[in-house]
Amino acid sequence: MSTSGSSDRTTEPASETPPRRRTRGILLLVLSSICFGTSGALGKPAMVVGLSPEQVAAARIGIAAVVLLVGVGLTRPGLLRVRRGQWRVLLGYGLLGVAGVQLFYFLSASRVPVGIAILLEFASPVLVALWVRFVRRVRLPWPMWAGIATAIVGLALVARVHEGLTLDVLGLAAGIGASVCSAAYFLIGEHGVASQHPLGMVTWGMTIGAVAVCVVAPPWTLPGSLLTAPAELGPWQPPVWLLLVAVSLFSTVLAYLAGITALRHLPVSTASVLALLEPLVATTSAWLLLDESLVWVQLLGAAVLLGGATVVQLTAPTAQGGPATGAAEPLPHAER
Repeated sequence: MSTSGSSDRTTEPASETPPRRRTRGILLLVLSSICFGTSGALGKPAMVVGLSPEQVAAARIGIAAVVLLVGVGLTRPGLLRVRRGQWRVLLGYGLLGVAGVQLFYFLSASRVPVGIAILLEFASPVLVALWVRFVRRVRLPWPMWAGIATAIVGLALVARVHEGLTLDVLGLAAGIGASVCSAAYFLIGEHGVASQHPLGMVTWGMTIGAVAVCVVAPPWTLPGSLLTAPAELGPWQPPVWLLLVAVSLFSTVLAYLAGITALRHLPVSTASVLALLEPLVATTSAWLLLDESLVWVQLLGAAVLLGGATVVQLTAPTAQGGPATGAAEPLPHAER
């Protein structure tokens, strides 16, 4: 929370009715999921041309961090004030929830189809549930265990383990790494938003993540010849630099801002289910723009995995042990 007090938090007009709030929240979350879902289709052509996953992630997070810092600094500078005790949470959020998720996701997407990469990341609700049960020692309802088991079966079908693992092992491991970091994002974010404004937290998390990724892939190592080279994106051949700008502004800044605003109008239990639109967008955009498709058993596994994840999210207990309905829950996937 900003030290300038509660005046930094936006409030809805008293005259706005619940149906209007809900409609606005749904539209914003659909927009957020569409933006996030296109990141793989926009980023992968740059890797095909020759950029490494680390360089694409550094460009994406770096540009987004600059835009957010400048925008928030000019319009709501109070949100950038941080108390000393909040820095540890912000560091974990930036290093794992931003840098870790993006690095592992792009590494996975560079080696396996984009749809599979994002499905692997969407196993994170299962990891969050297991953390709540075995670390926080909160008893989980039996439907949640059924959802976890269902999601694991779906994950096995996506990876086609029944045929002897057919996915690239490093790509699969990177996808699981993205899922672990995404779970850390939820858990750290749940703690962080209790004491800090979400927009300020996202801005600092993006900035910390950008610094971390730029250590791995310094901006001055980006080859200028590749930045101006044409990339294959469906029927178009845009320059690589344009794709990097698009994935930073459209798939990151706009996605985060739309997702955060949506949570002011929707309960998390609703938002988390709507966010499952993201893997559908990712798979469809990869099919249309990159000519990537999944075999029927992987499509079946995707449906099973997302069905299990939905059950896990809808039956997740709150800190008091009830069903997940309040704003204190871990944020949905659309908040990546």
